[in-house]
Amino acid sequence: MKSKLSLSCIRESLLMLTPKSFLYEKSAAGVATITLNRPERLNALTFEVYRELTDTFAALRAQEDVRVVVITGAGRAFCSGGDVHDIIGKLFSRDLEGLLEFTRMTCELIRNIRATPQPVIASLNGTTAGAGACIALASDIRIASEDAKIAFLFVKVGLSGADMGAAYLLPRVVGLAKATELLYTGDFIAASEAERIGLYNRVVPSEQLAETTRELAERLARGPAFALARTKEMLNRELHMNLESALECEAQAQAICMQHPDYREAYEAFVAKRTPQFE
Repeated sequence: MKSKLSLSCIRESLLMLTPKSFLYEKSAAGVATITLNRPERLNALTFEVYRELTDTFAALRAQEDVRVVVITGAGRAFCSGGDVHDIIGKLFSRDLEGLLEFTRMTCELIRNIRATPQPVIASLNGTTAGAGACIALASDIRIASEDAKIAFLFVKVGLSGADMGAAYLLPRVVGLAKATELLYTGDFIAASEAERIGLYNRVVPSEQLAETTRELAERLARGPAFALARTKEMLNRELHMNLESALECEAQAQAICMQHPDYREAYEAFVAKRTPQFE
């Protein structure tokens, strides 16, 4: 993915990592953390937040020093969806073309999260609803606090439950029957139920969320970034393939990985009985 980015795109991407509508920081371990920072509004999304999130995930594709991305929220919510006043109220003044401009931008955010080669961890610190639920769903791994109830509540406000990739991704995560129920009702489910059906990878006490997320993020950051990126690429591509096509793609991806220095490093570290130091 990185090789397809033009030099101008890479230069532009360096400027994108100074967002104004949320917090962004990168640790020495190579973990970039995005923190939605409107706690008084339960981190509801505005047009500006949508745009900057979309651009930031696009920019991260060129950041070789970022090995893992974490997205979380400040306060008692991860993200409650689109802001009632800043987005929902203002959409009534748009015609169909203007509405499509907005809905396509929200889908672009999901596309960019999935296209980001680095593992993306959603650290769900509280209420996760609407667009927030879709952002969590598009992430690779979801770690949640016990307070992180979740709802795909679009039908509750008269919209299709199929929004921001939900009707595509959710059945692949929890199965068609459960996805249909969640998208038809728009009801919240507790974190324990989300974990039971496989929507959450792990649920921990609230006070342990940050540490649990950090430990996993740093563990992945120490891993082979090239191999992880190829794994994510294959997971995305094979959603559309039959078995024969998938087997051939995996054979090619594995052969490419075998030419990467990380493969030799893993072997030499095993022989020397030391911890591998991946590029």
